[in-house]
Amino acid sequence: MSQATAAPEPAKTLIYGPVVTDRGLVEHGLLAVDGERIAYAGRADHFDEPGFGSLDPANIITLPAGHRIIPGLVDLHNHGGNGGDFPSGDEASARTAVEFLHRAGTTTLLASLVTAAPADLLKGIGVYAKMTAEGLLAGIHLEGPFLSHARCGAQNPEFLLDPDLELAAALIEAGLGAIATMTYAPELPGAADLVDLLTSYGVTPSVGHTDCDTATAAESLAQAREGLDSAGFDGVSGRPTVTHLFNGMPPMHHRSPGPVAACLKAAKAGDAAVELVADNTHLDPETVSMVFALVGAANILLVTDSMAAAGLADGQYTLGPSPVTVTDGVAILDTTGSIAGGTATLLDVVRRTVAAGVKLTDALRSATAVPAEVLGLTDEVGSLRRGLRADALVVDGGLELQRVMRAGVWLN
Repeated sequence: MSQATAAPEPAKTLIYGPVVTDRGLVEHGLLAVDGERIAYAGRADHFDEPGFGSLDPANIITLPAGHRIIPGLVDLHNHGGNGGDFPSGDEASARTAVEFLHRAGTTTLLASLVTAAPADLLKGIGVYAKMTAEGLLAGIHLEGPFLSHARCGAQNPEFLLDPDLELAAALIEAGLGAIATMTYAPELPGAADLVDLLTSYGVTPSVGHTDCDTATAAESLAQAREGLDSAGFDGVSGRPTVTHLFNGMPPMHHRSPGPVAACLKAAKAGDAAVELVADNTHLDPETVSMVFALVGAANILLVTDSMAAAGLADGQYTLGPSPVTVTDGVAILDTTGSIAGGTATLLDVVRRTVAAGVKLTDALRSATAVPAEVLGLTDEVGSLRRGLRADALVVDGGLELQRVMRAGVWLN
């Protein structure tokens, strides 16, 4: 009778090379890992930790010239990858996606669902609450169903609803604490009550798929900020987010600035964090660099909005029940021609953000520490710092992935 291969156990490991820490890039650096946790990250000549004196040589690694160590990446908006699709609610499919995404360098992520029938949402929530309890996911993002028909994008309009507090509470309670964020349109009837409900449960409201005006967006973001602050939940950042800024909302016009203006102002003030899908498809690189210059890396969340085709070739895929065609890496909904999520990994997004002119340390902050803060996980992930979970990537000078460590275990 065959036995399953046991998962590798974390061990003491020393990795010598440039390290990106909270203090920036340390050229002559060292990352010391003890089991699942980081024991040290900083200058190699400052390391003097007992217990690392007689390591197996295989666990002492010196990086080649040009390589560096960066934190594991954190993605708050992700629908799948490598053929796996979170909106389907299928556990085997989801596990395929999670394994791929972890190995691709996204060591912490939310499973994002799209608008669907309530029964299908409850099914998916049940699956991902279980996977969150296993530590494979950091929680669930509900992208809908309380979204604008006018700005539904790839969301199925058949299932869009005005805010229903009874349904919202049922979805949140089914998640057993795993629902982390919910995208909503603030102009819909009952949206203000929905924001109060979300914040009372410690769920971060995220403005998106909205056709609202500037004042409505500003008022809703302020309400969400106040609600999160007053709720006082451990693990809640205290500020709302904005789902894929610019996408799923009216374009900013000098006589009709719309929600974009309010979102940028709130982010600049530190009262919101805005998602950017910086994959060169959802946003032009100049737009990405402009937002970094305007609001700063501390108020930006780099996300992928990735779907099942991430990591795979062009072809036919699905986003939940909706057919999608991917051509030249661009996913398009067959029925409407809307962009249907992304095909890039988060490391791809970081690389393209740097290519747009953003400093590496800023791009990494928006893909690690800032999303970790939104999740309330700054004491667990999002940086290379003593005591945090040992999630780290080794990349070369072109930010191409070489190795991934998660919780002290090499995944590749």
